[in-house]
Amino acid sequence: MVTRFADGIFWTAVACCVVAQAAIVRSSIISPAQAPSAGEPASVARRALEVCWAVVPGIALALLFVATWHAMHGPAATAVIDSMSVR
Repeated sequence: MVTRFADGIFWTAVACCVVAQAAIVRSSIISPAQAPSAGEPASVARRALEVCWAVVPGIALALLFVATWHAMHGPAATAVIDSMSVR
């Protein structure tokens, strides 16, 4: 029961973060980026950098979720849960 609850919270957090990250990346791709001066369109390099700064945190978050999943379901975590007894 403990792992079901933890898994539910974990997957809810994953779903929320995926939706939020997708919105951030979509916003950085779709929005018309403006250069700091006089409303002229931003260069391709500036747009690429903006998209990169939107994607890199998403990759780091995915790695964090993988590490969390392994910590929750690794041999040490399983041993602790198996040692718990319900009375």
